[in-house]
Amino acid sequence: MKRFKIITIAIFILIAGIATSCFEDQDDVTATPKDIKDFIWRGLNLYYLYLADVPDLADDRFASQNELDDYAAGFGTPENWFDNLIASQDRFSWIVSDYIALEQLLSGVTLNNGMDFGITYAPNGTDLVGYVKYVLPGSNAELNGVTRGMIFHAINGTVLNENNFRSLLSQETYTINLAELDGNNVNPTGVNISLTKTEYTENPVFIAETLQVGSDNVGYLMYNQFTSDFDNQLNNAFGTFQANNVTDLVLDLRYNSGGSVRSAIQLASMITGQFNGEIFTTEQWNSKLQAALIAYEQENNVEVLTNRFVNNMTDGSPVNSLNLNRVYILTTSNSASASELVINALNPYINVIQIGTTTTGKYQASITLYDSPNFGRQGANPAHTYAMQPLVLKEINSVGFTDYDNGLSPDPNFEVVENLNDLGVLGDPNEPLLARAIQHISGLGFAPEQSTINPIVEIYSSSNERPGANKMFIDKPLPDDILIRLGNELVE
Repeated sequence: MKRFKIITIAIFILIAGIATSCFEDQDDVTATPKDIKDFIWRGLNLYYLYLADVPDLADDRFASQNELDDYAAGFGTPENWFDNLIASQDRFSWIVSDYIALEQLLSGVTLNNGMDFGITYAPNGTDLVGYVKYVLPGSNAELNGVTRGMIFHAINGTVLNENNFRSLLSQETYTINLAELDGNNVNPTGVNISLTKTEYTENPVFIAETLQVGSDNVGYLMYNQFTSDFDNQLNNAFGTFQANNVTDLVLDLRYNSGGSVRSAIQLASMITGQFNGEIFTTEQWNSKLQAALIAYEQENNVEVLTNRFVNNMTDGSPVNSLNLNRVYILTTSNSASASELVINALNPYINVIQIGTTTTGKYQASITLYDSPNFGRQGANPAHTYAMQPLVLKEINSVGFTDYDNGLSPDPNFEVVENLNDLGVLGDPNEPLLARAIQHISGLGFAPEQSTINPIVEIYSSSNERPGANKMFIDKPLPDDILIRLGNELVE
């Protein structure tokens, strides 16, 4: 048993002296399924958050490499093997066969027609309809006149149903057949719009404007994805808020399904500013890594497990902070991971007023693992392009709160449900969710009466296909000493 532990972990010890030399002659070699499955097991055996809940990942599960290989062969594809090694409570870990495409996705580049939409049931409870949430600027959808609130009942003349909508909408080019709701009826309008997907880089800072509410300047920011490539644009928006003497902020995360933890830290620091150096979150890894990381921190007098509010961006430029003690955050069931992280991390420090509906419920972060000596991108095995994005840690706020599996919910006084009859115009003070925030900020008057007809209960959101959707990922590798430490501990 001890001998197999040496075999499976010895690759980490090589980090001290080599990185890529062993792969130099493999450019024309294709990895076998066995090689890829071995990479999957090694990566999950080290990193996976729910390691203790998967018996097949235990250090002493297999007596030899051959026994592991023979067992893994019974699961067919690498994807099947990966699924076998994922705990039942894990909704979010995933694997890809092409990490080049994955890296493009995480940087915000997609094949996209620019129409962000949801699929829901029509009022009759039988028919499916799609509805447009928003349209990306300069996209094919905008050029063809698609606008928020449009409803479509068919694609290329084929009426949507539970079995066909995914395949119909996955086509590179398709035509949406528009409809209107009349009571419980879905009435085709005869208007059809053809859309084509092209490569598009989405700026997640969708709307940033200052609204006049009485004597107050209120910042409204619709932010649709935590993408670190656009952190400076986000900071610039807050610079404009500063210049406009914004006293309140409405942060619209209703369609933001997640992304970079680093971006979340910087956003929270822009909202505040008075908590520089205070704990944003702490991290909880699997027990094997947690113990090693704690020991590493103590021996090297460094922090690895703690994330703190910052006053500088990654490039060293100052964070444009508003120093607010209150923020309004708009949410729906599409709000996930890094969006929830901002809410949870700010809650102990300032008054977070959540408006809308309950969020997804994802407090775990993931990391991209490649088939390399230290599972980083450099030195990745050129014989294949598989990579994994497993859950590796829980994010815990400064007072110890995490595990919000059922999502984060607004106070009942601030529950506002989007509905097909009254979506409103994003950024308009009369849009129902924003209007509820303005009502509270002003202390005067009332938000427009909300329609209770046709509340939206989605069965699908196109934002699920967005880069980093329902994912909260970190981009900091483990210190090499940790890998060596674990290797030495297992060999002794």
